[in-house]
Amino acid sequence: MVLDHLSTSWSVFQALFLEAMPFLLIGVALATTARHWLPTGPVLQCLPDHPLLGPLTGAAMGFALPACECGNVPVARQLVASGSPLPTAMGFLFAAPVLNPIVLASTWAAFPDQPWLLWARPAAGLAMALVVATLLRLQQDATILTPNLLRERSFHQPAGAGSLLERSAGLIGSRDPAALPLLSAGRGKSWRLSVLHGMDELVKLSGLLILGCAIAALLQTTLPRDWLLAVGQAPTLSVLALMVLAVVISVCSSVDAFLALGFASQVTPGALLAFLVLGPVIDVKSLGLYGTVFCRSAMVFVALACGVLALLAGQWTNFLVL
Repeated sequence: MVLDHLSTSWSVFQALFLEAMPFLLIGVALATTARHWLPTGPVLQCLPDHPLLGPLTGAAMGFALPACECGNVPVARQLVASGSPLPTAMGFLFAAPVLNPIVLASTWAAFPDQPWLLWARPAAGLAMALVVATLLRLQQDATILTPNLLRERSFHQPAGAGSLLERSAGLIGSRDPAALPLLSAGRGKSWRLSVLHGMDELVKLSGLLILGCAIAALLQTTLPRDWLLAVGQAPTLSVLALMVLAVVISVCSSVDAFLALGFASQVTPGALLAFLVLGPVIDVKSLGLYGTVFCRSAMVFVALACGVLALLAGQWTNFLVL
């Protein structure tokens, strides 16, 4: 019995990891390219810091880049580290998993007979990104970003470029803290440094992804789904049940619509929408990746905010449709 459970958990873990890893590779590759070519500081700071235009700009960038919740984190982190206004970077972080073309195409392929879902999902995802990005903008950077990311944002260089002593007080043995070589903007950047930092980031993010997939696999094979779907027709409980299911299953946003198709007839429309909106932004697998961007209190705030917004979107949909 125990061996069967472990075997099932191992199979689920492999499926989650193999599904997510290609998108993480794409995200790290895009972040490495951005680290080399993106101008830092003043140029990126020209992006809108407006509470509405900033997230909309980030959401538009998310539409252009096929990054799910595993691939958008390293790209958004690089935007923040390079000096981008937080509303733009946060808009990309939270909107890209729902608004990118791959996700929109998979939603259309899974639900061609439910046209309301084809516009409700991106609209709800965009609204969530706008609200969460605006709420984060009201807080100080030091209260939401990790110390390493704050340091990179301040000096516009990878924190992993030197040891802790080197990053804190300049090169060891140097009297001038400014002696630490910064990665300058433009063609003077070294591809070698960018690739090395990208490889270091890939190793760290892969470790977090493995941990997240392992936890998600254990939860997915331990928690019974029957009780989640048993309340599928209750207007409020169905939304809450599918939100829990989305967080636990941790399926990639590029294929979650096909998974939702399997139980779409058993749940309310609002529950279906909440599943498709919350899962790409908050799940067990992605929380570890968020740890490279947000401090612990900010992660809790983001998770609660996204959960409340997904619940409201589901409730409002049930009110209109049922």
